[in-house]
Amino acid sequence: MTDAPQEVKALLEITGLYRKFPSGDDSVTVLSNINLRIDAGEMVALVGASGSGKSTLMNILGCLDRPTEGSYKVAGRETGKMLPDTLAQLRREYFGFIFQRYHLLPDLDAVANVEIPAIYAGKDRTARRQRAYALLAQLGLGERSHHRPSQLSGGQQQRVSIARSLMNGGEVILADEPTGALDRHSGAEVIKILQALHAEGHTVIIVTHDMHVAQHAQRIIEISDGVIISDRPSGGASEVPPQLSAGINHDLPATPKPRQRPEVLHNIASWRASKDMLTEAFKMAVLSMVTHRLRSFLTMLGIIIGIASVVSVVALGQGSQVKIIEDISAIGTNTITIYPGDESGDEKAALVRTLVPADADALANQVYVDSATPVVTYNSHARYKNISASAIISGVGPQFFRVHDMQMAEGMAFNAASVQHHLQEVVIDHNTRKKFFKAQDDPIGQVIMLSNVPVRVIGVSKEKKSRWIAGDRLQFWLPYTTVIARITGAPNLQSIIVRIGDAVPSATAEDSIAKLMTQRHGVKDFYLFNFDSIKDSIERTTATMTLLVSLIALIALVVGGIGVMNIMLVSVTERTQEIGVRMAVGARQADILRQFLLEAILVCLSGGLLGVLLALGFGVVFKMVMGGEGSFQMLYSTGSIVAAFSCSTLIGVIFGFLPARNAARLNPIDALARE
Repeated sequence: MTDAPQEVKALLEITGLYRKFPSGDDSVTVLSNINLRIDAGEMVALVGASGSGKSTLMNILGCLDRPTEGSYKVAGRETGKMLPDTLAQLRREYFGFIFQRYHLLPDLDAVANVEIPAIYAGKDRTARRQRAYALLAQLGLGERSHHRPSQLSGGQQQRVSIARSLMNGGEVILADEPTGALDRHSGAEVIKILQALHAEGHTVIIVTHDMHVAQHAQRIIEISDGVIISDRPSGGASEVPPQLSAGINHDLPATPKPRQRPEVLHNIASWRASKDMLTEAFKMAVLSMVTHRLRSFLTMLGIIIGIASVVSVVALGQGSQVKIIEDISAIGTNTITIYPGDESGDEKAALVRTLVPADADALANQVYVDSATPVVTYNSHARYKNISASAIISGVGPQFFRVHDMQMAEGMAFNAASVQHHLQEVVIDHNTRKKFFKAQDDPIGQVIMLSNVPVRVIGVSKEKKSRWIAGDRLQFWLPYTTVIARITGAPNLQSIIVRIGDAVPSATAEDSIAKLMTQRHGVKDFYLFNFDSIKDSIERTTATMTLLVSLIALIALVVGGIGVMNIMLVSVTERTQEIGVRMAVGARQADILRQFLLEAILVCLSGGLLGVLLALGFGVVFKMVMGGEGSFQMLYSTGSIVAAFSCSTLIGVIFGFLPARNAARLNPIDALARE
């Protein structure tokens, strides 16, 4: 007793299939109760008039569309409930599409168009490129591998489309009106190629309205009004010329056998496949930006302005903060000034005479104090020879120049002996030198009259540019004992300035000074002014202003991001057909999402780079306008630049995601049908 022969599974099998499309409140049935079986290795022609439903049936066969009802199986696998990415896998592994309008990507050359299906299938780069060249050479396009579609004739473009359909093996070749846009000679060549592919073992399905084209198939299925009205052998299939069949077979890596899916190229590691797809997406994004340069630049404009504004504002804020701190430091770093009176603004402060030189000496001996100086100030006139001017006369101690970190440009400062002996010695500032002496004159040893008191110049201080030091007023620094004895006659001090140690916290030193002075006087008849409080206040103010203006600049970034989203939405609309082609050759939704999201990110990153360069250029111009060394300059920080790039990337992700998602969710057949 022999076993019964097992039934061979059909390659493509349709049972009870309906396809309906919504039309207002009703629906239109395009395909009705279709039952069809196509075995591996067959050459089938779907014939029918325009609107008969043959193209809809082909789209369902190629997994570009889904049936409304019924069953469709590919190699025994039910497709009805498959996810979009699983259908994309079927399109990659089983089907090769040849379209009437070729549907080649216009920005890519022939070889790049051919290898796209292998990229999405995760094939080795070198192997897929070699196979693309080989397929083009076999189809007579070896010398035109690097021509773009616009540089090829219609017949040549259709050959590129055929080569693309064979890239992953093309077990089932679906040809939609493959000769419809070609002249008679080119159409005949395409038919011969399809016959040769059938002879190799490919299953070929031709959709046509031309019965003469259909006669080249083995089997003709005629459709009318969505119903199969006949399914018969053609009886007129012509033999393939041996030389053409040999040409197609020449140098192919493998010859697939009927009813077996060919394995043309080997898959590579998943990480390498992901890298290749990312590289392809990057190239396409760059190519799109270069092709549409003006549109890309206008898209970037909002990002450029926003990034340039943020970076420039932060640089201006940091520059102004540093400049102000430098100006404060010019009069002494970490200084605390002690004034007589209960508090700042005390009207009776001038009558309080308890602040004496011994207080300064006591403070100078404290471990937390770096240096201390008494101060007595008097406004008067100065005269040298026939030159007279108003002046500020300051009686100070020998540590005054240490307190204010002042250096001598000429001569030297007075010392403790000068204070002890009430010497009539004076240190002048650079303004006084310019006022009374010529550049070539030596002021050291010259005598100047201050309030009718002759004083001898022993030093000239180096220039310190600071808005906190009286700008053009002439400054004279004498021993405070000399000023008290010969000019003011009052034994008390107007203030004591203390420079605290660098390692001592300002607040700690302030508390210690207050305790010491209260202990010495027995009562708190003084108040303290800490310059660190000014510095802290200025730092907080400039930081707040920088943040405020940066937030305003961020609005420009958001506006730029909205512009990116709008342009990308337009780009998706313009490139809908490209999206359909990519999906037809096996691109997953994630591939399309990556493609457009990467393009949005690149646009924003490019805008960010141009924005940073614009901000740096603005800084160069600002420096030229403001002057050279010592003037207010913009200070750029690496952090702000990195933050700007991060922000532009984030904007690309956020505002590029919606257009990219819309692109990824397109129905392949709807995308292909849109002109």
